[in-house]
Amino acid sequence: MSGKKTNIRTVDLVLVAMFAALMAIGANITSFLVIGSVPITMQTLFAILAGALLGSRLGSLAIIVYLLVGLVGFPVFSQFSGGLRTLVSPTFGFLLSFILVAFITGLIIEKSKKKVLPTFIISCFVGLIINYVVGTHYMYFAFQFLTGIEAVSYQVVWAWMVAPAVKDVVLTIFAAILSSRIYHTVNRRRGKVSNHAA
Repeated sequence: MSGKKTNIRTVDLVLVAMFAALMAIGANITSFLVIGSVPITMQTLFAILAGALLGSRLGSLAIIVYLLVGLVGFPVFSQFSGGLRTLVSPTFGFLLSFILVAFITGLIIEKSKKKVLPTFIISCFVGLIINYVVGTHYMYFAFQFLTGIEAVSYQVVWAWMVAPAVKDVVLTIFAAILSSRIYHTVNRRRGKVSNHAA
């Protein structure tokens, strides 16, 4: 029995590390594309998948690990940046929001009795909304109070998010479909669901 518990812990640690690495990869796949001050990344997809597949606790832990690795100086943030200077970046709110994205996405699925596609669609889109609301508001206030660029209006900041939103809506639909199909396989390997789970 103790061997099984060790195995589950090992699998969980591997998955946490894997999603932390995917966040770093997703930060830089397309981050050379910048609209306004917003790099176009794949991080929202991986943050949502972390919550959907690993659950609220481990999903958010994967994001926290990723953030800590970046803040200590490793170049894992967009455009291969890192370090404490990221704390005053206008886009740091998006990074912070990923913790909440993974946690809430995972929590909705955990609390749902039926792990079916509509549940995953709802949870993934709630995660996306959290990402945009937290990240965009942080960006606006950062421009007003941290960077001194007060000329950037609230409307302009939201306008910058239109192009990334189109990409993220498509990726969120993909995340919902993918996670609904592999959820039980992933969690059976973690010992979290039975073979006859619906």
